[in-house]
Amino acid sequence: MSAPKKQKPVRNANEYFLSLPSMRSANIGFFVKNLNTGDTITAYNHKKLLTPASTEKLLTTATAIELFGNKHYFSTFIEYEGEIVDGVLNGNLFIRGTGDPTIGSQCSKDDKFLQRWVREVKKAGIKKIEGKVVADASFFDGNSINPQWIWEDIGNYYAPGIFAIPYLDNTLHIQLKSTAVGTVADVIKTIPYIQGLEFENHIRCSGITYDGAYVHGLPYDNKRYLVGSVPANKGIFGVMGDIPNPPLLLAQHFSGALRQAGIQVSGQADYIAEDKPHQRTLIYEQKSPSFGALIREVNIHSNNLYAEQLFRYLACRIGYPCTIDNSVNVIQSCMKNRGVNIRTAQIQDGSGLSPMDKVAPEHFVNLLTYMSRSKESTAFYQSLPIAGYSGTLSGFLAGTPLAGRVHAKSGSTSKVKAYAGYIELPDGQRWVFSVMVNNASCKTRDVQNIIANWLVRLYNEKYLKKS
Repeated sequence: MSAPKKQKPVRNANEYFLSLPSMRSANIGFFVKNLNTGDTITAYNHKKLLTPASTEKLLTTATAIELFGNKHYFSTFIEYEGEIVDGVLNGNLFIRGTGDPTIGSQCSKDDKFLQRWVREVKKAGIKKIEGKVVADASFFDGNSINPQWIWEDIGNYYAPGIFAIPYLDNTLHIQLKSTAVGTVADVIKTIPYIQGLEFENHIRCSGITYDGAYVHGLPYDNKRYLVGSVPANKGIFGVMGDIPNPPLLLAQHFSGALRQAGIQVSGQADYIAEDKPHQRTLIYEQKSPSFGALIREVNIHSNNLYAEQLFRYLACRIGYPCTIDNSVNVIQSCMKNRGVNIRTAQIQDGSGLSPMDKVAPEHFVNLLTYMSRSKESTAFYQSLPIAGYSGTLSGFLAGTPLAGRVHAKSGSTSKVKAYAGYIELPDGQRWVFSVMVNNASCKTRDVQNIIANWLVRLYNEKYLKKS
């Protein structure tokens, strides 16, 4: 009987990465460059278009901060049409939005804004409204769902509709009653309460230990389909979906706050998704946190809603209303004008939710190279999480020599794991890198560990052994 063949020793980091059984059928691309010298450290399939997942957010946030600056902000306007006579507004009160994702958001922690709006209405001398509160969401076009998103995602909290007036993170919290295996998990209540909301509920209690429920539905439609399963015998179990019509819900809540403050409103709250400009009188302008703060939320916590709101807002550089196609054109034009060739990239959205997004590692490295010398380089760099310490990178490279040295954006969806960012070296030099793995034959968590091991091996080979 012949002796078993000895396995060849792995000679370098790239051989380790590419020779693993789980990587043999995967689509892999990476590019690492010395930012100080411009020398290539290593490259493999670096021009190949791959699915980037949330690393796509780097294109969105870089373009937003380049074109508008880190001090720019979203505005939401309280306005009225008609005349105020003896304290009576003979006309409608409007909330006109431009895409601010922080209205009622858990991230902004501003839970007093409705009271502030009411005070401003009172200061304008309005004691009664012979009309209604209308949410004007016409700054964005009516295409609230990206046509390149998949049905499995649409209606869930991480893929909500995108409106010129977001509200409460566009997130609906659904409380279910989890009982015996095989039973339907009944809906107990929702937060917020939405008048007229209906559910077709097919969520079963099962032996799983995780949230396996999905919420499906379309913007403006008050019917939601609940499918999948949740753990059995858990009592109250929460799942999250999207709010079908955030502009209308905000108008309803504002109407309620006005009435509670003693200001009569004769009509029922309403919204408009498309409109022509009208002559209105401004009462109050609410400003969002700065774009610098917003891109930190996007990149550190991979906030899809914030990313998509920024993405859609980019289109206002071309015209009104803001459209998906114009947002894509703005990103491509911005990058081209800065010498970053992303002509072959296929950009479908701002967050990376679409499986049709395709970007090459070279694109990300060129983008990050430019941003390192941009006038907005500091704000952009500070928006990236730190490996082993913050955001979506808190567990990545923890306990390794690269913990605290990698500032990067991660991307993760089914069968996709990606990273792009900077590596700070002990001697003050900096590497810029991008790595993407699609369709590996192992769990995404395992791919993360493989990429981490590859980066540490590369650091040991290309830096420590030469220093």
